[in-house]
This record gives sequence, structure tokens and C-alpha cells, in this order.
Amino acid sequence: MAAPVIETCHVACCANRTPNVVSWGRGGTIAFGTCTSVALYDPQERRVEAVLNGHTGRVNTVQWIHREDCAPESHLVSGGSDNRLIVWEVKNGKVIQSLECKGHTGPVCAVDAIYVEDSKILVASSASDSTVRLWLCNEAKEAECLHTLPFGSSFMMDVSLALLPGSRVPILACGGDNSQVHLYVQSNGELQKAMSLQGHEDWVRGVAWTSLGGELLLASCSQDCLIRVWRLCAKSGTDARIEDNLTIIKMKEDVFEVKDRDVSSVFAVSLETVLAGHENWVYGVHWQPPLYKGGELQQSLSLLSASMDKTMILWAPEEGSGVWVEQVRVGEVGGNTLGFYGCQMSPDGSMIVAHAFHGALHLWCKDKDKEGHWRPGVVISGHFNEVQDLSWDPDGEFILSVGSDQTTRLFTPWRKQDAKQANWHEISRPQIHGYDMQCLAMVGRFQFVSGADEKVLRVFQAPRNFVENFANISGTSREKLLTSSDSANLPEGASTPALGLSNKAVFQGDLAPKTNEEERQFNSVSDQYQESYFHPLIMTEPPPEDHLLQNTLWPEVQKLYGHGFEMFCLASDSARAVVASACKASKAEHAAVLLWSTATWRQLQTLPCHTLTVTQMAFSPDAQLLLAVSRDRTWSLWRRNLPTPESPEPQFSLYAHTGKDTAIHSRIIWSCDWSPDSKYFVTSSRDKKVIVWGPCRLEDSGNTMLLPEIKPCSSILDVGDSATAVAFCPVLCSDNSYLLAVGLECGRILLYRWSPGQEPARGHDWSSCGETDTSQSHALRVKRLRWRPRTGRVGQENHNKDGQTNGESEVEEESSWVQLASASADHSVKIFNINKRAL
Repeated sequence: MAAPVIETCHVACCANRTPNVVSWGRGGTIAFGTCTSVALYDPQERRVEAVLNGHTGRVNTVQWIHREDCAPESHLVSGGSDNRLIVWEVKNGKVIQSLECKGHTGPVCAVDAIYVEDSKILVASSASDSTVRLWLCNEAKEAECLHTLPFGSSFMMDVSLALLPGSRVPILACGGDNSQVHLYVQSNGELQKAMSLQGHEDWVRGVAWTSLGGELLLASCSQDCLIRVWRLCAKSGTDARIEDNLTIIKMKEDVFEVKDRDVSSVFAVSLETVLAGHENWVYGVHWQPPLYKGGELQQSLSLLSASMDKTMILWAPEEGSGVWVEQVRVGEVGGNTLGFYGCQMSPDGSMIVAHAFHGALHLWCKDKDKEGHWRPGVVISGHFNEVQDLSWDPDGEFILSVGSDQTTRLFTPWRKQDAKQANWHEISRPQIHGYDMQCLAMVGRFQFVSGADEKVLRVFQAPRNFVENFANISGTSREKLLTSSDSANLPEGASTPALGLSNKAVFQGDLAPKTNEEERQFNSVSDQYQESYFHPLIMTEPPPEDHLLQNTLWPEVQKLYGHGFEMFCLASDSARAVVASACKASKAEHAAVLLWSTATWRQLQTLPCHTLTVTQMAFSPDAQLLLAVSRDRTWSLWRRNLPTPESPEPQFSLYAHTGKDTAIHSRIIWSCDWSPDSKYFVTSSRDKKVIVWGPCRLEDSGNTMLLPEIKPCSSILDVGDSATAVAFCPVLCSDNSYLLAVGLECGRILLYRWSPGQEPARGHDWSSCGETDTSQSHALRVKRLRWRPRTGRVGQENHNKDGQTNGESEVEEESSWVQLASASADHSVKIFNINKRAL
């Protein structure tokens, strides 16, 4: 079998911001909805194993269909804002779409499923069309809607299915905005209402069944901050008829009767306990999964709950008295986040996970040494909205990305002591803003400029705490990194003042603890309320969410004013001397590109040419040329003038551009990039065309001043869909052809080889050499593609530094790999390894 051309190295994503969207399978895999896809995450390996694309709207609810023998699941069901349910099936280790249930007229918000006789699947779903539907899915991959329960003007927030004890009759519990839990029983093919459980005083947010030795327990949680546990048990015919003995005080029981195949049975429901401990709305409850031990099923009674008060509580009955008490409470302290939407427990009960209002997963693991102690664990993280732009650092060791979730995030590989390969993790969140982020450009290793939906550009520099931690992670010497960034004046870290947008530097002196004398004498009111929430971290593993929020910010060193509208794109040159920026524009006066000096952060020049928004810019690798492409369907090329004694700072002048008649593109040009030898550049557009232009320097002379006429050098490549991103690989192929990646509106990424010498007229100069398959592709448009600036895979080379002596073959093997990072509107950043030999 030939080696695959493209393999997925990492997917950075997070859970959607809805309840019920995370489900932990008995096989150990966590499934969660991320944008319009379902991600399957392995918490032990700390990597996304697969991404399931099938929905066309946001995925709101995901549920593994648990088997009665507790074996790893073979089915998963998901519901989305496209009003559909999809049942996925695990086949030969791959998860494929098995069937879909269509019928709801509003977004599906909750789903549950169980196996009934003959391995048919019974699915219950609730949607915002105020109905709950029951579906039966058979092995012939057909789904029929058995029942539709209309709830008038109320909504059901959650549903849960179980089989009544001692029978195969399904019972359905629904909780919703009328503060009741409704029970329905399927008997003789009809769905009948058994009863409504009263008691909650606000919307019921979650319901969950578990079976316990011939009885069922139902947990319900509500916005009244309380959790109620109900017990359902079968009553023998004699119990029901005996007159009540009035001398005994006991809980009131509600009784209902079920007729199944002419056999009548009676069941009683009573309130088991009310759990009070949360201080805000309780969004989710989850029972500890049963375990098979010694051939029999063991259900340990423990209930996990998650609330908007930023805590999760593990409840269980005390051994002696049987009174339910709080066993463990874990959660977040501080920060400006909201609470948790839901919780899940691992199959063996040793790990618990919650998903928060901002999409982040929070994981806690049972401490093996200390009984009853839980510690935060390492878990995947990513943007919770569209990712707009990304960039590699100049040495290709880490990636920075910005998104509409108002954050800038930094990802790098991290190798566990005993692991074979390094996994990528978010180790810093340099900027948490109040505006949606739009673009960024790296200036050297530890400095970047970012632009958001505001008129200001902001410049950030890495603090000492980050540089030291990064040295530990990447295995580089700390001294070497600190000399490369002016270490004497580096602040320790940064923090954002309350109500502020700018990250303020925190210096060594600010961290010194105050003496008692000083504490008594507040100089001013501001001394009394401490501004800095920053605490220096020594990272021994990737930081959890609360550290990322508070302790990994980078200080803002400069603001750049000059644009009249929201920022749209940025670029920096390889000499780290100039940054170019452009903003949204509907008139020529605002569409000018501004150039900034990185030494003084003064504005150097205004480059007017375009009439509408400049969508992307790129400096040539030799830093002599600047290319800009625009919504006005043209491109402009600017040449760097030779420095003169009067103006030592770089100045650019217009060298070439396309006009209305010479523009081959007939729609907005989305993206552009330079070939590694600065000879050609490529443009890609909404008109599905990709064109290479040039030559921008002559072969022999080496003198860049003699610039030839620039015209299309390639045949027009039609990629079949709007080409939203394009990038030249910095390394040539073995036959000296160029490798390009093209990202499409539909989320696919295509690889092409382009050979300049071939006849462009017949289209022989392009050859397709690979594309992402359905499971690797993004679900929505590709926003940005960036190749790693050098060959090899990050994290693999470091491994070799401390490993044994490498054979030549291994070094050569590593240099045949290149890495491509992509940012997409589907909230994910993906990193692909591409094998040049397999092309």
C-alpha cells in the first residue's frame, strides 16, 4: 500500500456552545459537536481521531448509543440546526453515516437512543418545533417516525430513554420549560402519558435514567438550582391493593399501569432525594456508567452535575445512612467566563469532563495517590467561532491563529515523557479581545501585530514567562531564546484591567508580595483592588483553560492608528522591517495600503491603487516586492526603492498592476502567495480560477532592478469551486516544479504541481497530485493556508536531538515531509503532514 500523500497531524477545535453536545463512549472516546461536524476525541492519546461531516447546520446534540453489555458502542446519533438527526455506525474502525431521520421543522436540541428487540434502535429527539419524536431505525437502514408528541407552546429541553424493569417496554422522560418532567410509556404500539412529576420551580434542563438492580432512578436538574432524583420500581399485584397503613410516614408514591401484550403491570414513582448545592442554573446531570466485573453488571450510585456557577459536583449516598451528599466539587475560580453547559464521566469513573459556555472542555482526573482528590487534566482546545487567519513563526516551531471568537491562540507540539510522538496543544492565549479578530502578522519569533473589527492595529510581544516555558517545551536553550528577544526589559507576563481592552505588562516588581505594613497603608483606592491577575506559570504539561485565560496573555507594546475602517489584512516582510496593513473599504481613499516601520512603529507610506477592500497581501521572500489583491478583482505589485541618504527607511513604488481590461479574474480575488524564489506569484478568486503570474526577476542577471513585463505564466486552472486560499510550498519538488495548495469554499484542500517550462496553452503545466478526503476536509470555507517555512515535521526533529545518532536515512526521511496549516470557518485549525515522495 502506497504511503498516503496527506495525513492529518492535528485538529484544534472545541465543543459547540449548547447543552447535550458532548458524550463519552464506553470505548473511551469522547464525541462532541464542533460547528457542523462531530469530532471523536481520544482523551488518553489527547488527539482527535476523526471528524464526521454530514450535517449542514450546527450540531446541537450528540449521544453514543450504549449497549447493555457495556461493550464499546457501534452507533452514535447526532442532531443539528439543519432539523435532521444522523445515526452514525462504526464499521471496521471507521465511523460512517448510516441513516438520517428527517421530519422535525425546527433545530434538534436533545436526543437519546436505546436498543430495543432485534437490535433495532429506538431514538427520541426533541426540537424547537415544540415536539418530541420517537423513531425506529432498523438494520435495513430505514428510519420511521413512530410517534410525534406535540407540546403546544412549550419546549422540551432534554429527553432520556430506558427500558422498564423486568420488561422490554421503553419509558421516555422529557423535561422542559413548564417545570415538569413528563413520563411516557410505549404499550401495545401506542405512546401513552404515564404521569407528570411536579416539584421543580423553573425550566427543567436535563433528565437522565439509570437502572439499579430491578429499579430505575431518574435524575432531573433545573434552573431552580436543584437536582431531583426519582425512584421507579415495579409493584407486585398484591402491593397495589393493600390499604395504606396510615401509621407509617413515607414518601408519596404515584402509580401507573402498563399493558404490554395483554400482561398488565403496575409501577410506582417516588421522590428519592433533592440535591441542593449549586448556586446557579444546573444544566446537566450524568450517572456514572455501569461496569462489568466478574461477569456481572455493577452500577455504582454516583451522579455528576454541571452548573452555570462554574462548578461540577459528584453526588453519592453515604454508606451508612443512605443520605445523598456532595462527595467532590471541582470547577473554575475567577476569570471572566460563564459556567458549564454539561458534564460526562469516563467509563471507569476516573475522569470527568465539563464543557463550558465558551466551548472549552475542562477535564479532571482522579488523583491516584490522594483519596478523594481530583486534579485538572490536559484536554483539547480550539476556537469557538470562525478562524480568520494563521501564521507560523519564522522558525516553524509554533502556530498563531486568530478568530471571530475574539481570541489569538498559540499552538505547538508537546511530547509526553514516554510518548512516541508529540501532540499539538494550545500553550498560550496571547490576546483575549473585545472585538472579533480578523488578521495577524508575525514580526520575528516573539512579536506579532494583530487586527480586529476596529480601526487600531495592536502589537504584542512575548513576556519572559512565555519564552522560558517555550524553551522547556521545545527543548531549546533558554539563554539562546532570551538573547534573541531583548531579555533585559522583558516583562514577566500581562493582564487585562477590568473593562479594558489592552493587555498591560506585569513586571517582576508587581509580583512581589506586599508586607503587612504596606498593606495597611493604601495610597489610593486602586491599591486596594489589585489590577493584576497574572501568576507566573512553570509548565510541566499544557495548561488548562483557566490558566490560558489569565496567565498566558502577552503584553501590548504599541497601537497603530491610521485606518478609517475595520482592519482586514496584514503582512510582514522576511527582513522584519516593514508591516503592511489594509482595512475594509468601499471607496478608493480607504482602500490604500499602509506601511509601518517595525523599528519605530511609525507610518512609513500610504500606497493608493485599489478602489475596494484589499483582501490579502504578501511580501516576496526576498523582501523586494509587495503584492496586494483586492475585491475590485485586480492585483497591484509594489517595488522597494533603493535606499538613499535622504530616506534610509524602505520606500515602495507601484511597479505593475492589472486594470479593468487586463484583469483575468472576473470576481473578487481572495488570496495570493509568492513562489519561494520570488520569481512568480499566484492569485486565486471566487471565479474558481487560479493563475500564476511572472516572471518578477530575470534568470541570469540577478539584478532585480531590470524587471520584465509581468503576465500570466500558467494556463488558467479551474478548481471547480470558489478558491478562497492559496499557498506556494517553500520547498520545490524533486523535478524543480512548484507545489501549491488551494483551499476551496466547500472546505476541500487540493494539491497541484506547476511546471513553468511546460506548454501553458494546453494546460499541461498543471498536474493534480492529491486532495483531502471527506474526513480530512473542513466542513466550511478554508480561510487561510500556510506552509511551514522549512521541511520536516515539528516535534519530530527535536526528538532526534536527544535520541540516538540518526542514520542518514532518517534525516532524509524527515526532509521528505512538509507541513501545511489551514484555518477555516468551521472553527478548526488543521495541520497536515504531506509526503513529497508520495506525490
